[in-house]
Amino acid sequence: LFAVLVTLYEEPEKPDSALDFLKHHLGASAPENPEIEALRLEVAETKEKYEAVLEENKKLKTKVKVY
Repeated sequence: LFAVLVTLYEEPEKPDSALDFLKHHLGASAPENPEIEALRLEVAETKEKYEAVLEENKKLKTKVKVY
């Protein structure tokens, strides 16, 4: 944190928002990459499919128990 504050102090052109500067340099608000968003969507879809398969598995297990 101290190093980032020193970097901010030494900036020849001060940023509009010191807080945004700190967040950027500390990695708290990295810009979103389109690939990351696509992967998040893929993970969400995969989780939905997984839940559907688990539900189907439960139904099939109950059918097997009946027979």
